[in-house]
Amino acid sequence: MERQADLASAIDAAAETLIAVLDSVASRHQVPPTQLRVLMLINGRRETNVNGLAELLDVVPSSASRLCDRLEATGLLRRVADPRDRREVRLVLTSAALTLLGELAERRQRAVQAVLDRMPPRMQHDLLLSLLAFGRAATQTVPEQQVDQAVQTA
Repeated sequence: MERQADLASAIDAAAETLIAVLDSVASRHQVPPTQLRVLMLINGRRETNVNGLAELLDVVPSSASRLCDRLEATGLLRRVADPRDRREVRLVLTSAALTLLGELAERRQRAVQAVLDRMPPRMQHDLLLSLLAFGRAATQTVPEQQVDQAVQTA
């Protein structure tokens, strides 16, 4: 049991380190972190409206709308009527936003690669296999009975 706690702690620490590496790259952009997060959320969910964005951010719709106003004012976001239901307004990234996100992704990958380059090739390979396995395990559905037992023991 102690080993599992150590592993979970090590993963948490590594995740924090990775976030710091990624954040250091993002901080070089003129767009505030919250607005970058909004752009990334919308990029991953093309059917998003203001209410959906508010749910994703766990804020009230008026706060999400103000964020969208700021992004629209800087030319990174547009509000467009949904062709299937004109009453529905979708949030659409502009080409400037897509370019910004592309540049950010490239910089983030270069920053991570710089860290990986300081690791021995075998460790890089082991890390890749471990991350792939972790990703698969994280997306597997857990039977309800196991979830209930985990909650009871927590």
